[in-house]
Amino acid sequence: MPHPRVLRRTAAISLAAALGLVATACSADKADTAAPGKPADLALTDTTGTAVGAVENLRWLLAKEPKSLDLDLRSDTNSNIVLANVCERLFQTQPDLSARPHLAESATYTDPTTLVLKLRTDVTFHDGSPMTVDDVVWSLQRHAAEGGNESDEFERVASVAKSGDAEVTVKLKEPDALFLKALAGNAGVVLDREQTEAAGKDYGTPGRADACSGPYKVAGWQAGSKLTLDRYDAYWDKAVKPLTRSATFTWAEENAMVNSLTTGAADGTYLTSMNAVPPLAANGQLTVAYGNSTRAWALIPTERGGMQDPRLRRALSLALDRAGIAKSGFNGLATPWKTPLGPGAWGYEKQAFQAAYEALTGAPAQPTEAELAEAKRLVAEVGGSAPTIVVANDGTPTRNLIANAVVDAARKIGLKAEIKTMSGSDFSSLYSDVGLRKQVDLVADDWYISKSDPAGFYDNAVTGSSNNWIGYSSPEYDRVVGEALRTIDDPARARLLVEAERMFTADAVWLPLVQVPNTLVVNAKFTGAPASMANVAYPWLAHVGTKA
Repeated sequence: MPHPRVLRRTAAISLAAALGLVATACSADKADTAAPGKPADLALTDTTGTAVGAVENLRWLLAKEPKSLDLDLRSDTNSNIVLANVCERLFQTQPDLSARPHLAESATYTDPTTLVLKLRTDVTFHDGSPMTVDDVVWSLQRHAAEGGNESDEFERVASVAKSGDAEVTVKLKEPDALFLKALAGNAGVVLDREQTEAAGKDYGTPGRADACSGPYKVAGWQAGSKLTLDRYDAYWDKAVKPLTRSATFTWAEENAMVNSLTTGAADGTYLTSMNAVPPLAANGQLTVAYGNSTRAWALIPTERGGMQDPRLRRALSLALDRAGIAKSGFNGLATPWKTPLGPGAWGYEKQAFQAAYEALTGAPAQPTEAELAEAKRLVAEVGGSAPTIVVANDGTPTRNLIANAVVDAARKIGLKAEIKTMSGSDFSSLYSDVGLRKQVDLVADDWYISKSDPAGFYDNAVTGSSNNWIGYSSPEYDRVVGEALRTIDDPARARLLVEAERMFTADAVWLPLVQVPNTLVVNAKFTGAPASMANVAYPWLAHVGTKA
């Protein structure tokens, strides 16, 4: 169940080649020298430098307070940033966005529908009890329960059972190319069954202990105020030696966040808005680092029907000034992009995906006269039946700019468009309230995926998908994506996904806009945190410390 701003897929590639940026393996001291507004100058780094000094308490900012610390109940970027340090998975995402075995020592397909997991035997939870096969089986079954946040990851799972003292066997209904990768995400989190069941419905709420095994434990959560993590000094993995004793998480709106960072009242954050970058990058007491990302912004058509005709979607896509949006809406820190999926998802067959991306047409950085002429022809072909396009806007600077860019592009090709500004609450509710969606034709939002596989995105457009709001339906597209999801062989799956991408783009199912990097801001005396999107699944806090 992918969702905007909720990481659900794992990536594994440097974006440098794809974006034309300068890749670097150095610390963020070099990465932050790039001037905002010049994407070609940005240096991407997986992680910042190695920390050497201890930190008593790190003060970290979130965009919003977590809704819950029970990832089966509620998962969002803010809860993931915190729990990446507390809860562990069978596989672990790395700073380069690859994944490797973690709580599982190995995972082997003994046949296309049988996966055998060999478990570590030295793992302990924060209450000191050992991780057992029963805990793992129960955790996977909890994730798979109907209505759970991770249940969609188990759609092809027939059974999960103990098959040895340190072994779990997963039987699949059919081959699933993505399931193993899901175990590096929240579908692979292992909980202490006894502790979780004892907490019942209160698990993950303020005042409750966690039931996890990571290098940090939840020390306290004062609702509406702060959340504190303490280093777990009995952590089972003795190779990990965290320098930060505790971390206090608070949350703030953008302006307050900038003020707290520039005045030294807070030590760091992972930014969700590029609007805050310029004043922070100009502050010599802060380090700004850019990392690999799968995040891309797109215009998502809705059930209202104004964009039902694919000719109108193609026309508007041809007319959009993506370079202008990147410059003005993202302070030049975004890159005009042809698909709603950033290249961080190209975790295999990278050259094939790169070549296919470069061959795509229909989403220019800046429309040429020929592309505008073609867009006008498509609109004229629709004729007088072309409706007025309504663009959703929550009043934030980025979406306000995008909405106006859509109106301007529509005007240039003979379409009428208008903006409907709604509250932030109503805008967020567009994902759950069909009635609200039927008031608008296009919703601008950012999506990112956590699996290193484009199949984790293109299933959004199959017939009946909950994220296929416009009701796009193509038997051939469904066949190609379905086959890709069942194809374990990487080169074969890549060929299928390249075809799915071509069809998705040709029909302009979504209208892509720009691709953006992950952005880390931290007080210059600290280092060690990953700059990549690994921060939502990797224990980043365990690597933070002072430079000297």
